[in-house]
Amino acid sequence: MLSSNSRFPPSSPAPSAVSAGHHQRALHPLLWCWLWLGLSSLAVADPGATTTGAALLATGNYFETEQRQHYRAAKAALRSGHLQTYRQHYRKLGDYPLKPYLEYSELTRRLHLLPYLEVDRFLDRYEHSYLARQLLRKWLAVLAKRQRWHEFQSYYKPRLGSTELRCQYLQARLNNGEEEALDQVAELWNVGKSQPDACTPLFNAWLKAGGLTPAVAWERHGKALDNRRRALAKYISGLMEPAQQRLAQLYQEVDRYPQRIGQRRRFADQSAEMQEIIQHGIRRYARRDPQAALYQWQRYDAQQLFPDTERSATQQYLATRLARAGHLQDAERLLLQSGNITSLDLIEWLARDALHQQDWDKVYRWLRQLPAEVQRSDRWIYWRARAMEALGLDDPAYPTPRQIYASLALKRSFYGFLSADTLGRDYTLVNSPVDPPRELINAVANLPGIKRARELFELGEIHHARLEWLFATRNLDAPALVASGKLAETWGWYNKGIQAMIAARHWDDLQVRFPLAYRDQMQAAARRTSIAPTLLFAIARQESAFAADVRSPAGALGLMQLMPTTARQTARRAGVRYRERDLLKPEPNITLGSSYLNQLLDQFDGNRILAAAAYNAGPHRVKQWLAKSDRQLPYDIWIETIPFKETRHYVQNVLAFSVIYGHRLGNEAPFITPSEANHRF
Repeated sequence: MLSSNSRFPPSSPAPSAVSAGHHQRALHPLLWCWLWLGLSSLAVADPGATTTGAALLATGNYFETEQRQHYRAAKAALRSGHLQTYRQHYRKLGDYPLKPYLEYSELTRRLHLLPYLEVDRFLDRYEHSYLARQLLRKWLAVLAKRQRWHEFQSYYKPRLGSTELRCQYLQARLNNGEEEALDQVAELWNVGKSQPDACTPLFNAWLKAGGLTPAVAWERHGKALDNRRRALAKYISGLMEPAQQRLAQLYQEVDRYPQRIGQRRRFADQSAEMQEIIQHGIRRYARRDPQAALYQWQRYDAQQLFPDTERSATQQYLATRLARAGHLQDAERLLLQSGNITSLDLIEWLARDALHQQDWDKVYRWLRQLPAEVQRSDRWIYWRARAMEALGLDDPAYPTPRQIYASLALKRSFYGFLSADTLGRDYTLVNSPVDPPRELINAVANLPGIKRARELFELGEIHHARLEWLFATRNLDAPALVASGKLAETWGWYNKGIQAMIAARHWDDLQVRFPLAYRDQMQAAARRTSIAPTLLFAIARQESAFAADVRSPAGALGLMQLMPTTARQTARRAGVRYRERDLLKPEPNITLGSSYLNQLLDQFDGNRILAAAAYNAGPHRVKQWLAKSDRQLPYDIWIETIPFKETRHYVQNVLAFSVIYGHRLGNEAPFITPSEANHRF
């Protein structure tokens, strides 16, 4: 079933030095890319190791047990205040990479004594390190507290990126006689949220000097209400002149009681401020009752001369709320009035609704409203082919449906795999493992930050290891990033290997991008539950990218991102011991995650599409979606019209990742099984 595509030659990066751009402080792609591990550039590497593997295992620093023991003892002594014992162990550490952590801990305890020379020495010695940045932050906080404004100004670095520190820096300049510092306060003040308390003295000085203008006050007032900060908006209105204050109070009233937008005599003034109030009220009202909001909007639209851009934005917002409430005819009529439709989300929502209704005329019409570059995306070119097939259309601007499927089938993506199944072709899985030069591997492995990150990882101090890694790799060029990814993979730090490859935009080494992490535990869980190991790997890869210690904002934990309540219930059913802290350990997490997935598969008759959707969004929501579609949809339409964007992408990724893991395990897996393909959703 699998075929290799020789159009994509193996990547062979030339030997390259590690980029030395340490002075650039822009956020590195690794800070965000791990949350987006999608399919747009999936690639499959050969299951075998690359020739670099043996070299990687011999690279880097493994530290003697004795050094680690001295480090732990010094750390414990410092924590308990036994400084003589601390120094005895510290002197025996040699070149141990975590010595700066001890120095940092010891020095930060004494910052209140203002040890200028020692702070300078640390900042110079570890100039480009994560710890130096952290020490500088703490040092500046001490200087600000002591009101050492001259010293604060000399140490401050804009790259620290802290609003609190920036306020204090401007305060330092002001206190040092630089009145022009007040010129930069407005941009700090004019935001839709409360700023740190450290900014208050600066803001008070700015207000006293007459820096606040009516325009700035009005702008921030609107931002505060848009951001649901009513108390802040009330405070800002208290700084306004009486006439503007009355308008602000009306603004706040319609924000809290949007139905009062129907009292049109109160909103009859022709002014930019009143138009802003009206449009805010209409948007707030539309969230509660979009048809009533539409009725009021049509009357205001006839009364007020709204600027074209703002008028169109309000109409498209109204149309979105109408469509989501099921008032599609009203939404479409409103869109026809608005002229140029700029809301991509709205067009895609309407296209998906037409798909859900299997109204191919509307599908085709809405697809043609998309921007040209979006129309050519894998997603929408696939649905164009489906619509053209259903309608029997020929479009001179596009190939035939079969030609579209053939082109997509050459890609390694969800829609590529769909198209390959449509044509009955093998899946295209590009095989291009990377093999960085040994000298580059050595150069990256010996970067001080990488050495610290690795040793912290080995010691289980994952939080600090992750911070060191992000800081150390933020300025690496692409070849060095790839080398760092290969290193991380050989250490068993699979998550960082994945992130590094994505940051480097090297998509074609699936030994790193789709590792067989925790293979023994995964296969044991598969045998115990009869779940295909390809599905277990795919779920874990999508959920956490194999970060065993990850915690989601919602509270899900570990490799397979289990909510504690779900884990507790699953453990009770499975008759296994449950402790919440164990969810951050690979084996118990995999045991409970696989048991829960098995329950979902049983609940949905073995259908991976439904089980994956339920794993992400909950089985109750999946049942609601099935009831809404009345089991009349083919699988591809049902997946595309899942109401939650996150769940839609989740299901698409899990299905495609299963194919890739089938290749990695030497066990070819179908993208969609016959029973799934024949199921009506």
